Amino acid sequence: MIAPESIQQVINRSDIVDVIGQFVKLRKRGTNYIANCPFHNEKSPSFNVNPAKGIFKCFGCGKGGDVVSFVEEYEKFSFVEAIRWLANYYQIELNETEAPEEYKQQQQIEESLRIINEFAVQYFQDILTKHEDGRLIGGSYFRERGFRDNIIEQFRLGYSLDRWDAFVIEAKAKGYSLELMEKAGLIKVRDGKPYDNYRGRVIFPIFSATGRVLGFGARILKKVENAPKYVNSPENELYVKNKVLYGLYQSRQSIAKQNECYLVEGYTDVISLHQGGITNVVASSGTSLTEGQLKLIGNLTRNLTILYDGDAAGIKAAMRGLDMALAESFNVKLVLLPDGEDPDSFIQKSGAAAFTEYVNEHKRDVIGFRLEVGLKDVGNDPVKKSQLVNEIAETISKINKTEDFSLQQYYIRESANQLRIDEEGLINLVNKFIRDRLQQEQRHRERQEEQQQQDELMAMIAMESEGVPADTGVSSLVQSEHERKEWQLVRMLLEYGHKPFKEVSSVAKYIFETIDVELMSNPLGKRMMEEYYNYWITEHRIPELSYFSNHPDKVIKQKVADILHEPYEPSHNWTERHKIEVLYGEMIYIEEIESTVAYFELKVLREMMQENMTQMQTEQDIQKLATLMKAQLSLKTRERELMSIIIIR
Repeated sequence: MIAPESIQQVINRSDIVDVIGQFVKLRKRGTNYIANCPFHNEKSPSFNVNPAKGIFKCFGCGKGGDVVSFVEEYEKFSFVEAIRWLANYYQIELNETEAPEEYKQQQQIEESLRIINEFAVQYFQDILTKHEDGRLIGGSYFRERGFRDNIIEQFRLGYSLDRWDAFVIEAKAKGYSLELMEKAGLIKVRDGKPYDNYRGRVIFPIFSATGRVLGFGARILKKVENAPKYVNSPENELYVKNKVLYGLYQSRQSIAKQNECYLVEGYTDVISLHQGGITNVVASSGTSLTEGQLKLIGNLTRNLTILYDGDAAGIKAAMRGLDMALAESFNVKLVLLPDGEDPDSFIQKSGAAAFTEYVNEHKRDVIGFRLEVGLKDVGNDPVKKSQLVNEIAETISKINKTEDFSLQQYYIRESANQLRIDEEGLINLVNKFIRDRLQQEQRHRERQEEQQQQDELMAMIAMESEGVPADTGVSSLVQSEHERKEWQLVRMLLEYGHKPFKEVSSVAKYIFETIDVELMSNPLGKRMMEEYYNYWITEHRIPELSYFSNHPDKVIKQKVADILHEPYEPSHNWTERHKIEVLYGEMIYIEEIESTVAYFELKVLREMMQENMTQMQTEQDIQKLATLMKAQLSLKTRERELMSIIIIR
């Protein structure tokens, strides 16, 4: 197991902006950074990174945490895997203690695919560069493609010997099981006999955005009857074809820097373009664009340029994902390369400068490209024309943001003119697609709301069966406001607990001397307050914010990210009283703390007033009644004082 001091060293060294910036294109806004969230699809940025606090938060999907949490979530790592990744990234040597055998076995299962893939990629590289057959056969193929040694090394290309069991023998000798080899797609088993799946093929490793080997593509070099040209890894826990893009790892920084991504079809297209100096390029590996692939690109840029050769089938397959890209607010351009050329051949003939010039001169928008390609295919066939009209109308319907209204109208006029149809009719067809989509989205929302209502009803029934009274609408609102105030109190304790407070030594001292933690109704908030207090008492110092933002309990860590990222807005009364605008909540932390503490004191006070009023209604003794009335007046006076302190937000 990793020693605790090593874990802390990794956390302390990790720069959250640097790490997240490896995966997502961040834009500075004030003291923070924003981006489109990598964990859900969105059109406007709601993902916020706070470098001062070392945390991130998405206000769209709610995900948040520290730098370790981000790596865990993005790469689907365990906590230990995330720490190891960060340690490797910052070149930190980890001190490790002996782990229990059960833990070792669990870790081995989780990492087994990654480990055997890394072994396999190194094996295939060694065969290509060190084995005679590898240099002669695999090396000859790559040299014919014009690939230099440095580009072969950069993409970790390899070769699998044209033998039935060369890899099987080597992997077994290293202790890898046949079951694991088969799961990774490196071998197949027939009639109980294992054999190499990629024999006689050149190897293209497929990487994640962070450089992990997810799987392989393998191209055959000689003609074999009924053998596919390419064999790819089967889908497993690491490799999901519609969520990977070939070349993303090698291209991600260039894509973010140039704010544009070129999309091509094949592995060799990506490699040739890189070698030619065009490094902002990825490949969809022959599939039409998927939501998962668009998400990967969208983390880096919203500008997507798709490069096609003249293959009609390839164009139609790739164009199926274009409507999805438009709906996700991508700025999509398309380029049709000269006849007989693909990106690989064209870059090698023309060079980077001429290639870039051609692309810039021949970029077409999606509608224009669809019309150009579609009209060539339609001819005089009325059925094909009707189909094309519907396709164009559906595509135009995706451009339905208010700010794009004039663009949509332009496309309608141009399309109607080129298709030689009535413009009004095309408008009606576009509106029909918009209505159909809105109705579909409405039905989806209604199903979600219906499910939520059913869940709430089942919860209410369960509570009633356990003797817990159901809340009314009003009490739910009161309870929600009270819970918000509790979390506000926790936030102030975390952010300002160490700061001085008037005559009291610290905010923490003031809060714990004034408020009874037992008043906390939220179990998690109460637990955090108690842990804060216990740490303070036992360690004789106030805990740092990082103690909770890096807490080993993921629930606490997530909640800290949530409450620290809630935007603070001072009350109108405060602004009017001081005649200044504030930028940060810290500037008025004393008044904010007074206000929140006053809220809890007021809550206790009103319970006392209610109890006092109940006694007054039943009290028969005049003297006692007079005492109760005097007490009630004093409580009422204090109530007004507290109300004047509370900042209405």
